[in-house]
Amino acid sequence: MATKLVPLAEVERLSPTCIRILAGNPGKFTLQGTNTYLVGTGAQRLLVDTGEGRPSWRRALARTLAEERAAVSHVLLTHWHWDHVKGVDDVLALCPAARVFKHTPDPGQLPIADGQEFAVAGATLRAVHTPGHTDDHMVFVLRGTPPGGGAEGAEGADEGGAALFTGDNVLGHGTSVFEDLAVYLASLARMKALFAGRAYPGHGPVLDDGPARIQHYIDHRAERERQVLQALRAERPAAAVAAAAEGGAVGAGWTAMDIVKVVYGDTPVELHPAAEKGVIQILDKLTKEGKTAKEEARWAMKVRSPL
Repeated sequence: MATKLVPLAEVERLSPTCIRILAGNPGKFTLQGTNTYLVGTGAQRLLVDTGEGRPSWRRALARTLAEERAAVSHVLLTHWHWDHVKGVDDVLALCPAARVFKHTPDPGQLPIADGQEFAVAGATLRAVHTPGHTDDHMVFVLRGTPPGGGAEGAEGADEGGAALFTGDNVLGHGTSVFEDLAVYLASLARMKALFAGRAYPGHGPVLDDGPARIQHYIDHRAERERQVLQALRAERPAAAVAAAAEGGAVGAGWTAMDIVKVVYGDTPVELHPAAEKGVIQILDKLTKEGKTAKEEARWAMKVRSPL
């Protein structure tokens, strides 16, 4: 997933109201690093996510705030994962008056309600609860707010319509992991209807056509489900049958890793454990829908009795 990544600047102005600051934590699963976003045009700004507390990110944030002659008034956390929340203390050291918001708040933080709005000069963010990547996951719809008030502003023209901070539900490269596939797909459908322009992801570059990318995610998940069903309908590989028999297992069911080796045959082996989690999510969804049956840690197509 993290191969052939386009380089991203540590700090980059993406629009008149949005500056991206990389968290300084590139890696196999964080891509170029976690994206954090400074939003607004005035002396008070919104900050979406905080990285993982790397010194380079704190320095970059401090330098950017000084250049902008601004302070952070609200910290908005998309979800609880450590690479998005561990920089909170760094923000509070720089901006002690900042208030920190998260769907399920930690001590000293405030909750985010579905539909809640956060406004500063130049921008308003509306929070939308979109579980999937995590149960507490939030996305934020961006619309411009001119300094004198009102609902429309320069941001609308700059973004070609509303933009969306997608957190880790949608990434700038590759696909994301999730906790519950059915819930995740419902959230993707909700996200797609929220905006018509750019997507600002939790990792990777800006997506100019955010709704199209979300549709790609939906189509990709449908294709993976089709591939899993196709594998389950096929005869289990002889090597898998032999390995199961050697371990004392019986029956024709497939393990999730059996399916990974078929569906993700062109994926590096070191990524197979991550792929296995996604396959298990698909199998669980199919089982709930009555399409498959599970015995211990093996799945098979559900045989329907004739009428």
